Amino acid sequence: MSHLSIRKVAVLGAGVMGAQIAAHLINAKVPVMLFDLPAQPGPKNAIALKALDHLRKLNPAPLGVSDAAVYIEPANYEDDLDRLNECDLIIEAIAERIDWKHDLYKKIAPAIRSDAIFASNTSGLSINTLAEKLDAELKSRFCGVHFFNPPRYMHLVELIPAQHTRAEILDGLESFLTSTLGKGVVRAKDTPNFIANRVGVFSVLATIKEAEKFELGFDLVDDLTGRRLGRAKSATFRTADVVGLDTLTHVIKTMRDNLADDPFFPIYSEPPVLSALLAQGALGQKSGVGFYKKEGKTIKVLDPQRGAYIDSGARADALVERILKRPPAERFKLLRESTHPQARFLWAIFRDVFHYSALHLEHIADNARELDFAVRWGFGWSEGPFEIWQAAGWRQLAEWVQADIDAGEALSKAPLPAWVFDGPVAAQGGVHTAAGSWSPKTRTFVPRSTLAAYDKQIFRASLNGEGKADPRTEGKTLSENEAVRIWVDARAGQDDIVIVSFKTKMNTISPAVLDGLVQAVELAEQNHRGLVVWQPSSLQAGPFSAGANLEGVMPALMAGGAKKVEPFVAQFQQTMQRMKYAAVPVVPAVAGIALGGGCELAMHGAKRVAHLESYMGLVEAGVGLLPAGGGLKETALRAAATAQRLGQRNLVEFLAKPFEKIALAKVSSSAHEAIEFGYLLPSDTIVFNMHELLATALSEARGLAALGWRAPLPSRAIAVAGRAGIATIKAQLVNMRDGGFISEHDFLIGSRIAEVLCGGAVEMGSLVDEAWLLKLERAAFVELLDMKKTQERIIGMLQTGKPVRN
Repeated sequence: MSHLSIRKVAVLGAGVMGAQIAAHLINAKVPVMLFDLPAQPGPKNAIALKALDHLRKLNPAPLGVSDAAVYIEPANYEDDLDRLNECDLIIEAIAERIDWKHDLYKKIAPAIRSDAIFASNTSGLSINTLAEKLDAELKSRFCGVHFFNPPRYMHLVELIPAQHTRAEILDGLESFLTSTLGKGVVRAKDTPNFIANRVGVFSVLATIKEAEKFELGFDLVDDLTGRRLGRAKSATFRTADVVGLDTLTHVIKTMRDNLADDPFFPIYSEPPVLSALLAQGALGQKSGVGFYKKEGKTIKVLDPQRGAYIDSGARADALVERILKRPPAERFKLLRESTHPQARFLWAIFRDVFHYSALHLEHIADNARELDFAVRWGFGWSEGPFEIWQAAGWRQLAEWVQADIDAGEALSKAPLPAWVFDGPVAAQGGVHTAAGSWSPKTRTFVPRSTLAAYDKQIFRASLNGEGKADPRTEGKTLSENEAVRIWVDARAGQDDIVIVSFKTKMNTISPAVLDGLVQAVELAEQNHRGLVVWQPSSLQAGPFSAGANLEGVMPALMAGGAKKVEPFVAQFQQTMQRMKYAAVPVVPAVAGIALGGGCELAMHGAKRVAHLESYMGLVEAGVGLLPAGGGLKETALRAAATAQRLGQRNLVEFLAKPFEKIALAKVSSSAHEAIEFGYLLPSDTIVFNMHELLATALSEARGLAALGWRAPLPSRAIAVAGRAGIATIKAQLVNMRDGGFISEHDFLIGSRIAEVLCGGAVEMGSLVDEAWLLKLERAAFVELLDMKKTQERIIGMLQTGKPVRN
């Protein structure tokens, strides 16, 4: 069952979560039916159809491309119930009412196929209680599968067995969620709110309590508890607004209604400030007002003392900023000993979550790894509670936490569990070790799952203390400079493909990176079967490459003008051509942003492997330039090839859309959209789990080599649109300029892009080679770089990170 084949899925409930779960299934090309109640009057599927229409408008977009909504099949319980037998997996995602869920289960159970899995997407209701009304056989195939919102982007899925769920059902579903949908799966116990919401919402409640104690405003707390602590930028109260204050209240109520014996029970009361907001209909982002509200372009924050919204923007004190930059052990010592209210507040919220996590670990999770991953993936923490504790010195922090408990300063009088101070955890200095993570119930360190789905993850998600391999240094290094590392997987039989990884900021491309790429190609051609370009930062959703290092070219530009930069442009073009025509297949493994030169690098591969969340674009127009690393050349070549394949002579028709994307510096919102933009090809491979990216790219390189890879023959007869094409595109630019949609400099940049894409001032249908197009690219780039307005754009981007429109 770990190799479960899920060919079709039914999602029951077309609300916010149900519709977005269906959307992510379609992103993964899993056929899906979206069920809801039959509408009266009108079309029976009106509720599901309305949800599908809404999917197209949501931001962030739940669909890789909005048009994919047409592949989700709307259905209703009256006309289509028997079609549930077509589905291998049924996910219930209706409102959090046990009685409503039970009524639905009674209706649908007879239609569920005898080998299908049935799961509830409940965020905290008891899985065993939900299973009560099912027959014994269906109980064995029933479990909880809790996606976090929004399902496309949130990595966490909690998998919760009921008492009678068969182990192979859980293994098969975990494999599907991990590999097909790209999720980080955590096994949770059937306790209220499971793991992530249990710990995460407690942390929110503790933060509210401690902020009130130390008299800190909501915006100041958000500045203290966001990026500074390695957590989501939205921190505490902005996150609450985004999630919805009504949703937060529901989760709190679940804890209060079901955890009367919890030592932290008093903290589960709905905070007065939250009650007051809800009474006013302030639900957060969905109602436009919550802890924050927007007035025009100004973000205001609630001042609970005055009952009014005031200008936001409070920041951490400089002293506290300095403390937070210290090493973990020193940081916590300074926070605890400081008399500064902000420092005392930070110590208090850490102490509270350490205390809570230790006390509840045995009851809510199988081991400490599940808790840390749940909080990391569900709430956007860079490190889980136990990781933070362990890195700062397990014994010392434990003693400080217990001292606060004894002094009555903690939120509960319950002492830390005995295992914190005595036995294997104390001896090992924490809960995470190379052997596994601590389980209080079994008093052992539990090793990682051995499901086959994880075999494709060369570097699995790791935790502080595990001693796992560092992807920046793992394997056998073949060569290394300040900009790149060239290496191979040193495991037996895995060293046939060379890997090159960048070491520059944002993986930008400098002359040293280009030198490294050429060297990597040469090493691969000598003794190996292929080359993969892969960035370790992709494991943390980092960039593939932000493009050419503009900051690095500025000294040459300032000293000698644009001509001094031309050698770098020429080197860039030559390197891309070297990769394209290498004697071995070169496979870029793209994840995150691939902009400008990063996008061009990917375009020159033999094949690309891309993570779903790949944001690709030739964006040079945003800094007053045009793509000059072969991106326009490749675009023209692909347009000509498509036209030839379709027997069409009007090349402008195939250049219009690519031109628009490049001239407006548009970036794809997913790998699927990157195919529509032409930066990826339909034959490229899209993966959903970032941890599978490297293994998949290596496999693709091996596959190409095994098929007898030969580099393509150099393109010496590329049909171009010429003067006629340039005139057609410029006519559109004139309208945009005269209508005030673009500036005069935008018009000039667009004109130069059109001239290169169309092959210059030649007749339509003329045949040119790649060198011709590259020369046009290079000349236009240097011309634009010499212009004052372009230089203003570059400097503005470097200084502010935002495009300048002049």
